[in-house]
Amino acid sequence: MRGKTVVITGASSGIGLETARALAAQGARIVMVVRSRERGEAAIASIRTSTPDAQLELVLADLYSLAEVRKAGAELRGKLARVDVLINNAGLIHASRELTVDGFERTFALNHLAGFLLTYELRDLLVASAPARVVTVSSAGHNFARFEWDDLATMNHWKGETFVYGASKLCNIWFAREAARRFAGKGVTSNALHPGPVASNFGQSGSWLFKYGSRLARPFLLTTVQGARTSVYLASSPDVEGITGEYFAKCAKKKPSARARDDASARKLWELSERLCGVSWA
Repeated sequence: MRGKTVVITGASSGIGLETARALAAQGARIVMVVRSRERGEAAIASIRTSTPDAQLELVLADLYSLAEVRKAGAELRGKLARVDVLINNAGLIHASRELTVDGFERTFALNHLAGFLLTYELRDLLVASAPARVVTVSSAGHNFARFEWDDLATMNHWKGETFVYGASKLCNIWFAREAARRFAGKGVTSNALHPGPVASNFGQSGSWLFKYGSRLARPFLLTTVQGARTSVYLASSPDVEGITGEYFAKCAKKKPSARARDDASARKLWELSERLCGVSWA
């Protein structure tokens, strides 16, 4: 990965941090898109304990806000000559329905819209850096998705944290598949992945029941290092050069749900996302 530039969202903790650590150890320049400077700097210090010469930078952005995502995109375009890999990693589960400053349900906004818009903002830089890769962290939780299309962005009919989270993870796979189609012939691949059941702090924004269950299950879960392996694989391995529009788990291609493989729904989500973000990806 020497000479390559990798942008990772949500890189201050969990599998995002371990993905950054592993790719920095391979020699990549890592740009970490994080919300908190303090946590971002702590993450940099942590990585440098094992890789003292790591090339690490921060871009601050609250990815719940579309304006902040656009600002981050502009900053990245201004400071980077190339983006070889974009890893849309940031994601959380939320116990209750709350709306972002843009009026969108926050799980959908962070887990899907932020990655969609940041990829849009960096699309020309990715193409100019070809061969380049877009890696989107989804989840087997996509199997639990429940939503109505006219309610997806706001979730007025709240169905519970598991189903709303599942909807956002289904969107991740649809996004990755449609992005692969949009980037076809331009030297940019797009794939999604399931990191596995990971013992991280991602669930701390969930309900008390979710947090309690997570604590009980913790001894049986993957470490964050193990959970990052498929992200690192898709970002760096020559084995996946040119492979696009796929879903991976345990560093191997897997078949997601039949619903996730519905490309008509992927296009429908893409068109909805364009309208919500106020962009047009020709």
